[in-house]
Amino acid sequence: MLSFVIKHSLVFMFVAAIAGFLMPQYSLSFFPFLPYVLFSLMVLTLLSMKPSALLRMLVKPLVWQYACYHSFGLMALCIGASLLLGATDELVLAIGAVAATGSLFATPAIIRVLGFDVLMAMAMTIASTLLLPIAIYLLLCVTHSDGMALDIQSYCLRLVIFIFGPMLLSFLLHRFVRPEKVSRFLLTVSPYTVLLVFAFPFGLIGEFRLMWDRSPMLAYQYLAIATMLCGCFFISGFFLYRVKGVELAFVAAVASGNRNVLLTYTIAGSLLGPAFLPLAGAIQAPTYLLPVMAKWLAKKVK
Repeated sequence: MLSFVIKHSLVFMFVAAIAGFLMPQYSLSFFPFLPYVLFSLMVLTLLSMKPSALLRMLVKPLVWQYACYHSFGLMALCIGASLLLGATDELVLAIGAVAATGSLFATPAIIRVLGFDVLMAMAMTIASTLLLPIAIYLLLCVTHSDGMALDIQSYCLRLVIFIFGPMLLSFLLHRFVRPEKVSRFLLTVSPYTVLLVFAFPFGLIGEFRLMWDRSPMLAYQYLAIATMLCGCFFISGFFLYRVKGVELAFVAAVASGNRNVLLTYTIAGSLLGPAFLPLAGAIQAPTYLLPVMAKWLAKKVK
């Protein structure tokens, strides 16, 4: 059964989002546990990579050029488009926060299923995650004109725990635990890490379902916005890097389309405004549908 789930994991990620929408009480109940799942997934993902190879990939200018496009370029583009279209201040803040968000730590696993460069996907994920605090800080400084203050101490503590914590823990394990023990551990738990990924679409979509229950038309608008955001991220990433080859184009497209909105909410919380969680919930279905479409497109383009 587990092998079947792993084989069709891209489809089951989308199914998990639908399941969370159909069972909002369970989705909302599971939401408080998601930061612990996120921390565990980040550690396991980093642990599966050789630190030396990952560092060599991280120092490449291409990776940081991508991260700047991912975090700052798309944030500026989305905020500008939102203002031109007359979006509310709360929605502009939410859209900007989603656009500033780093890649999902599940991105390397998705790229592995597609058969592309996992190490590059991991480097792009880490680089965009490291730029996330700067992007969110700039966003909050620009948009919180009503005098709302950013609690720097709390913000930095969350950064240390949820961004640098997994990286440090992974480094220490690689440094002080024998490689064969790490390999045996990963061999044992790696089949189950895909189950951790399913937790995010299931647990994050609950707030969107509450909006849908209160105002279906508003929920449809949020879903349309979320779909356009995912489409914009994916398509722009693909064509921006298409000149460097089909493989890099797909890696950039998937990394750009997958957004770790839970991490953004974990480190910034209520400062992101009331529109962020419903939008983060609405983005789950298109986010996890994109890899399925990418797999189909990859077969056509190759």
